[in-house]
Amino acid sequence: MTTMARTEVTTQVYRVYIKASAQAIWDAITQPEWNVRYGYQAPCEYELRPGGAYRVLPSPEMVKYGAPEVIIDGEVVEADPPHRLVQTWRALWDPEMAAEGHTRVTWEIEEQDGGVCRLTVTHDVTDAPKSAAQLAGEIPNAGGGWSYILSDLKTLLETVNSLQS
Repeated sequence: MTTMARTEVTTQVYRVYIKASAQAIWDAITQPEWNVRYGYQAPCEYELRPGGAYRVLPSPEMVKYGAPEVIIDGEVVEADPPHRLVQTWRALWDPEMAAEGHTRVTWEIEEQDGGVCRLTVTHDVTDAPKSAAQLAGEIPNAGGGWSYILSDLKTLLETVNSLQS
């Protein structure tokens, strides 16, 4: 008898090449005046030290739809500006995702030739299937997840406009 085991992806890896400096990419990720300009226009705040707080506040549009005061929280595990950031991540706008607990995100910025950097985001979603689906952009009418965020980040840094502009 043959049995089939279900295989789940527990680590999502997203990679994008951006014509910008490592510092510009780092700032766009970690500075609220930048990170509010792309993705879901929700400002992210970091205390860039091990054990420092990470939180994402709702955009005005999200508040209209009843979003909580903090929509994502976590903790900085490692910060090596402008090349590497490791943090935890937990969505708070959905009770099921909040119950899955914190997952782990690693941002790596590597300089390439010609003024280009490679940004790799690795998100370990072990034991967090609903978060994994959200981040992969697989939940209908719930946004495009990491692919959308990173596409918009690239667009903003290369053209000074977001996908929403």
